[in-house]
Amino acid sequence: MRYLDPKNDLIFKRVFGEHPKITISFLNALLPLETGQEILEIEYMQTELIPESPAILKNSIVDVRCRDSFGRQFIVEMQMFWTDAFINRVLFNATKVFYRQLLKGVNYIELMPVYALSIVNEKFDKETQDWYHHYQMKHRTHPSNPILSNNY
Repeated sequence: MRYLDPKNDLIFKRVFGEHPKITISFLNALLPLETGQEILEIEYMQTELIPESPAILKNSIVDVRCRDSFGRQFIVEMQMFWTDAFINRVLFNATKVFYRQLLKGVNYIELMPVYALSIVNEKFDKETQDWYHHYQMKHRTHPSNPILSNNY
């Protein structure tokens, strides 16, 4: 029996963009979520991140974008080939999702975390044998103190 390759862009989007139970299980298995902060349900969101001004910002399309019941947002991407620009694209897309949470007059404390989970088909960090890399904003001198003070 032959199976469809989940690394294929269309198959990846169909599996993780249309089957919430699979997506929830996948996110809970791979993200460093604290006990009690696991994802229980999600709502799929528009995957095209359209800029407010086409003259200023670049248009982006992510593979899967969803929000959980806490209000946290998740971007899931499958990348077959590593490029040096990929990490910048991940950060750019996550930043777009992060800043679009607030409307004028809303307090910054209302911002919820944005998680960008990127699956890369090849090894990109040649200096380590690790296959899982977790990046988070941290204080440079005191890395145990995260910049963000919420429980996520």
